[in-house]
Amino acid sequence: MNIGTAIYTWLNGREVGEDRFGNRYYEHKSEPAPGYRRKRWVVYKGIVEASKVPAEWHAWLHYTAEAPLDTEQSFEWQKEHLPNLTGTRYAYRPPGHVLEGGKRDRATGDYEAWTPN
Repeated sequence: MNIGTAIYTWLNGREVGEDRFGNRYYEHKSEPAPGYRRKRWVVYKGIVEASKVPAEWHAWLHYTAEAPLDTEQSFEWQKEHLPNLTGTRYAYRPPGHVLEGGKRDRATGDYEAWTPN
């Protein structure tokens, strides 16, 4: 967090909550002007990366929900939230990627190479 955000948050922010990653969520203390919505923002823990915001807080930040969604209710098909891992050592690399050895399986019989006439 830079000094400007810290001062703005200290003067104008009311903390609403914190997610399991340590990100803190705020909304403006004062009532908005008629026809406007109360400003909401997040102060990230660590690196500022928008993909670190889990779905339940994303809905609140974008005024889809009045309160953060219930994290207790989950389904067996749901996966744990992960931030964008592109550019890290945990990023997905398909078979044949240079950093995965550069070798891939041969194409099967369902592939027909295109040749110009």
